Amino acid sequence: MPPRKKTKDESPPPSAALPLGPHLLGLSIHLFTAAGAAAGFMALAAAFKGQFPAMFFWLGAALLIDGVDGTFARLVKVEETAPEYDGRVLDLIIDYLNYVIVPVAGIWRSGLMGDDLALGLGLLIIVTSSLYFADKRMKMADHFFRGFPALWNVVALYLFVFKLPVWANAGLIVILCALMFLRVPFAHPMRVRSFRALSIAFTCVWFASAMLAVGQGLNADYIAKAGLIVSAAYFVLLSLWRFRFR
Repeated sequence: MPPRKKTKDESPPPSAALPLGPHLLGLSIHLFTAAGAAAGFMALAAAFKGQFPAMFFWLGAALLIDGVDGTFARLVKVEETAPEYDGRVLDLIIDYLNYVIVPVAGIWRSGLMGDDLALGLGLLIIVTSSLYFADKRMKMADHFFRGFPALWNVVALYLFVFKLPVWANAGLIVILCALMFLRVPFAHPMRVRSFRALSIAFTCVWFASAMLAVGQGLNADYIAKAGLIVSAAYFVLLSLWRFRFR
């Protein structure tokens, strides 16, 4: 078949007309985001080896990448400098791996709730989180999440650190799965404008406490546990404030 002739209304991809420097900079941001998938795979490998502190270390690295890549993307305007890649789709793919698949694998392999119960709850998490990630109403206009935002990596850390009874772990998971489909606001720690400086401060407290717990082999001391409790309480109160007053 002879090559098709180009019509007048056809144009090269937007990136073809970009200067090389800005285009490479935009691509580097996408590559940085994609590194979160590599960290997620390392976490998954650690989970299957039963190396749970290492699993949370790599999840922490992925969380750090996820926390700053959006800022970098906005600074270099990746939608203009590297438009051939959809950063939102890339972010969702990596988030589903790191926020859902890896934590479920860790909970299942940990023995916290027994194989059968953990497997059943894991399937519940995977199915409900798949629907949540596809929900077009996930984000509210003021950057609060609509429903529990499938932060199963965070939930898993609390389960490993606080070692609650099996019934409490199972009940918490079922309740959070239900909360994904209710019109209940959950605060985004970096993008919600109300009390933003305070939220960033408590995010730093949470991250430091989480890394301390991981460094202690998940046998956290009272300092790490207190930091995890206080920071979680702050974000719960912020979400309740949004629900009650706005």
